[in-house]
Amino acid sequence: MTALARDSCAWLQLQPTPLAGLTIVERRLAADERGWFSRLFCAEELRAAGIALPVAQINRSLTLRRGAVRGLHYQRPPHAEDKLVTCLRGRVFDVAVDVRRGSPTFLHWFGIELSADNAMSLLIPPGCAHGFQALEDNCELLYVHTQPFSAAAEAGLHAADPAVGVAWPLQLTQLSSRDAAHPFVTSAFAGI
Repeated sequence: MTALARDSCAWLQLQPTPLAGLTIVERRLAADERGWFSRLFCAEELRAAGIALPVAQINRSLTLRRGAVRGLHYQRPPHAEDKLVTCLRGRVFDVAVDVRRGSPTFLHWFGIELSADNAMSLLIPPGCAHGFQALEDNCELLYVHTQPFSAAAEAGLHAADPAVGVAWPLQLTQLSSRDAAHPFVTSAFAGI
């Protein structure tokens, strides 16, 4: 950990991924003998990088069991959303799947480990499904959304869909009944 001056404005560093708009956010830590400080969100820094994230909703989840998967969820337009995902406790394998019709990476996925220790978040653009697998017990996530949840716009992909082919690091041990009911992708799936 590196100590930062209090007035430093470079708290967030953005790294692109192979999926357009999907961004890894690395957070700097200011550390001393007491511990550390980290900025989770900064609208000004993101705007300077060309990303506008008006916060509409902030959610928090706790996943109790290692191997459990939440997702893969997305919102259809006009409720499609940006989502900034941060792991506050434990470790997760966080995944985004491109469901944007006409995208050169349609149905491609990207995954990264987020943990309480690695000071990274994943910024997921509209048109990407999101999910994660708990890599240990008691994983806690924080989500910042640009749109409020709309049940009418909710959609999802099945976490075990071979057409998507997410390489989950652990055996899938637990899915909610809602997530288990998501159909597998067929040739008729047009995305959003």
